[in-house]
Amino acid sequence: MAAITIRDVSESALEALKIKAAKGGRSLQAYLLDLVTRDAQTPPLADMMARLDRETRSDVSTSDILAAIDEGREHR
Repeated sequence: MAAITIRDVSESALEALKIKAAKGGRSLQAYLLDLVTRDAQTPPLADMMARLDRETRSDVSTSDILAAIDEGREHR
C-alpha cells in the first residue's frame, strides 16, 4: 500500500478532522483512509447524471399522460 502526505493543513482543519474521527471512535488515520477510499469509489457527478439520463428515458409524451388522465377520469 502507498502512503500519502498532505502538507499545509491548517490547524483548524486538522483539529476539526481529529474531532470527527474521535466522535466516530476512530483514529485520524482510519477516518482519513475511509474518507479517501469512499471518495475514490464515488463516480463523478457528471457520470452519475449521464447514467441517470440514460436510465430514465421514456417514450411517453405529455399528450400520452394527459390522455391517460382523461381516460381515468371518464371511468370514475
